[in-house]
Parts: sequence; C-alpha cells; structure tokens
Amino acid sequence: FKGSLTADQAAAAMMAGVKRSWPQAEVIPCPLADGGDGTVEALSRVAGGRMIETRVTGPLGDPVWAQWALLPDGTAVIEMARASGLALVPLDRHNPWVTTTRGTGELIRAALDRGCRRFLVGIGGSATNDGGAGAAQALGVRLVDAEGHPIGPGGGALAGLSRVDVSGIDPRMVESKILVACDVDNPLIGSRGASVVYGPQKGAGLEMALALDRNLGHLAQMIKRDLGIWVGDLPGGGAAGGLGAGLVAFFGGSLQPGVDLVLGAVGFDRLARGADLVITGEGRTDAQTTAGKLPYGVARRAAVLGIPVVLVSGSLEAGPEELRAMGFALAVGVVGPDGVTLKESLADPAGHLAVAVEKALGIWTRTLGRGGEDEGAGDQT
Repeated sequence: FKGSLTADQAAAAMMAGVKRSWPQAEVIPCPLADGGDGTVEALSRVAGGRMIETRVTGPLGDPVWAQWALLPDGTAVIEMARASGLALVPLDRHNPWVTTTRGTGELIRAALDRGCRRFLVGIGGSATNDGGAGAAQALGVRLVDAEGHPIGPGGGALAGLSRVDVSGIDPRMVESKILVACDVDNPLIGSRGASVVYGPQKGAGLEMALALDRNLGHLAQMIKRDLGIWVGDLPGGGAAGGLGAGLVAFFGGSLQPGVDLVLGAVGFDRLARGADLVITGEGRTDAQTTAGKLPYGVARRAAVLGIPVVLVSGSLEAGPEELRAMGFALAVGVVGPDGVTLKESLADPAGHLAVAVEKALGIWTRTLGRGGEDEGAGDQT
C-alpha cells in the first residue's frame, strides 16, 4: 500500500476488520514487504530485531543517515535504497553517470563490525548504475585504472577500469553469506540490461544510457578476466544498476526472489500453520502481481500449507479468472463500483481497508465458509 499505508498500518487495519466480522477470532499480524521499500521495518518488527542508523556515503557523495535492521539470529537486513536510493537525489540532480553504491557497501561494513555474517540485501529503488563498483570499493576491492589509481565514483568512471583486484577485500566477507532480494530478471547489459531499461528513470538520456551499457559491459569483461566469473547475462544482474551482478561477482551473493526471502526470514510458515484463513493485500492487484509481488508469494506459500487466501487490495485490475489462477479464493477491492472512490480511500486508507476486510469476511461467511470449495470461490467484488 505504498504511499498510503505502511505494512504495520495495513496489518492493523486488517485486524480491525477481522474483529468486526469475527470478534472471537485469534488474529496473528504479520506485516510484510517484498524486499523493497519497508523490508527493514517489516522484518525488524516481526522477527523482533532492532533498527540501527549508520552514517554513510550517499549516492552523490554527500553523507546520509541510513537505517538497517539487526535480527536476533545475527542477520543484517539492508535496503540499498536507504544508502544509494533515487529518493535521496533531488530531481534536478538525477545522474547515473556519477551516482555511487559506496554507501551500501559501508552499511554492510557497519554490520560486519557488529558481528553479522549473514545479510539479506534488498536492491530496489536505486539511483545508481555502477555495477556495484562503489559497494565493492567500500569493502576493499581495488578497481584501478591503467596507472594503478582507484577509479572514481559512478557508472561513467567504469570506462577507465583496467584491473579488478580482490586481494585486499575485507576478510570477513569471505565468511559471510549474502542473500540478495531481487525481483527482476534483467541482465547486466544489452537491450534489457540495467542501463537501457532503468537508466532513463535515473536521469540518463539515450546517449548516456548506451554509454553506461558499454561501461557495464567493460566491467563484466574485466570481472571475467580477473575473477573468472561472467555476469553479463546473469538474470537479475541488472537490478539496481548492476548491483545484483556486483554482489554476485565480488562477494558470492545469491540472487533470490524477495518475497521468498522475507517470508522465510519472518517464519511465515510457522506463524500461518494451523490458521483457517490468510488475508493479504496490496495497493493495486494487476497482471504484475505474479511478477514477484508480495500477495502472490503469500498465496503460493499458503497453498502449500493448505490455507485459503483472501485478497483485499486498494484496487483490482485483474479479472476473476486471473485472481483465481493467482491462488486467491476471494478478492475484494477498496476502490471500485462496490467500494469507494480513490479520493475517498486516500483520505482514510486504514479505515476503508478495515471496512473492505469486514466486507470480504462477510462474503466469506455467506458463500465460502465451508472451506472455500463452494461454487463462488474466486469471485471478485
């Protein structure tokens, strides 16, 4: 419910709606995110972690304060957008030629200092296109030009890269495991690569985007020559301006669907096991929901547990058959012919979400209450 409700607020509103329909129900809240915005808070809250704030290098080189979460099991949860995100760059200064991921590497280093050796890194919302070069440099990787000097920040500086030297890498990284929450399959380079597809939204015109693509291609060639790893066509390697590929190449990171990582980290199976119903939702449910969005991941996991899922979203842009195919036994929209207007919903998003949940459970009780096998399963309101 980006822009209207946090995961915590949405979960609380859903609980209120359940209690109105089923006052005696036991309700277990589980605020979630998909590896992007809100992941740090959601995991910290559900898993009982704590938030830590660290001063790091922002995408334009200026210092910024970035929060990350330390979970009880020692896992560090990091959103690269907190340190290297587009939201940290004024609109008139968007420039992937110079923006750097150094701050993301500095967050990892801060977590290492606190004893962390397991990392969950969300890589959405970046302002960068440097292939993870800045993050690598922050952790001891030497990226040098023909004269042996470290290259500068940003995707533009990659053209001068002559050698990749990992001999000085922080030794603690060798002991570490990095799980990367990545929900796109774009490769590092090419027509579907980081620069061409995502560069324009970060401020790159066509000429710059093509130059950045060439630079990332050069980086990939240097990595192959010096490290023996080819990441140019790695699915997901183009995420966050190539940070996905960089985390794999420099630190042995593993790219995984963000929803699965988050559900595993919060112990979703343990929380849901034995429940009669799972309720989930998002701002808008459409054809993109199956492309790694949170409700679809919840539905898949609940199906394995044999628990029916009710979807309550801000708006439904998918038809009944699509929703059924996604795994939802019932779907209700806050906005729509039988709901409220978008303007009304945004005026009181929590209140209207609670009403929609109450409405959904009323429908469930009347038509699907005997396990979800009745003829109405999958109906859309």
